[in-house]
Amino acid sequence: MSITDHPYPAPEGILIGHLTPGTAAWEEARAGLSITATEIAAVVGLSPWMSRFSLWHKKAGLPTPPFEMNPAVEWGNRLEDVVAQKWEDEHPGLLAAPAGTWRHRARDWQRATPDRLIYESPRNVFEVPEKAVALLEVKTSPFGDEWGPAGSDTIPIHYRCQVMWQMDTLGLHRTHFAVLISGHDYREYTVDYDADEASMLRDAAERFLRTVRDGERPDIDGDTATYQTIRVQPDGLEDRDVEIPFGLVCRWDDAYAALAKASADLTQVRGEVLDLIGNGKRAVCEGRRIAYRTVRDGHTHSLNPYTHREDNAA
Repeated sequence: MSITDHPYPAPEGILIGHLTPGTAAWEEARAGLSITATEIAAVVGLSPWMSRFSLWHKKAGLPTPPFEMNPAVEWGNRLEDVVAQKWEDEHPGLLAAPAGTWRHRARDWQRATPDRLIYESPRNVFEVPEKAVALLEVKTSPFGDEWGPAGSDTIPIHYRCQVMWQMDTLGLHRTHFAVLISGHDYREYTVDYDADEASMLRDAAERFLRTVRDGERPDIDGDTATYQTIRVQPDGLEDRDVEIPFGLVCRWDDAYAALAKASADLTQVRGEVLDLIGNGKRAVCEGRRIAYRTVRDGHTHSLNPYTHREDNAA
């Protein structure tokens, strides 16, 4: 019998079902005027993947860019079971079972799909575990910049929003994180439920859903997700002119002028750095690596900046 077949007692939330991501049933459970745990960070402007503007259009039933699988998402999915098993190995006596999709018992619009529910392991195949004691979130990350020391509760802020929403939805009070960084750095974190944070997120979600019902579209911001959402709104092409405000034209001109100047400044500083490197490989300053040179057929092929992460790793 698989762990998903066990009749595990439910937490306080209501189980909608064990749905496969990307299926019609999964999309239906997340559709309409509801807010999921992966969406709540966008509601409060803290999501790295979507903006309030893009989420608003999704909830209003308007066109949004299609989801595109990328290597980070693919390998995160492939490694989830492996990392979850590592957590179980590190915690004898505890079982991390697939959680399914849930809604809050009183607020139908509050939804969550945690990675795992944590139970005390049954002593035999006939024993049913007691009520879930906590949640487990499994993450993979190429870098550890936003993650604090192992064992702390210092995690990326959008993940904190996510698990606070999950705990509030299911009625649980602790979330454990199993995190694999750079493919080899395994860490664990623990986040406890905070009633004030949860209340703030609920209030923000209710205000956001009210704007959807009232047709109050958020202002356009500088988030890439916002621009990509605007791109998919028009349907077709009409050969006509559209008058736009003079103030917007001024901002357009200023932005492109600033971009051109920044591009020229970057070209100049790259030339100065490359000139000083000469036949060397790296430009450094007081122990900090600034840039490195690649060579092809004896000549400079490229000059690349060291990112903050690469500099720290070195």
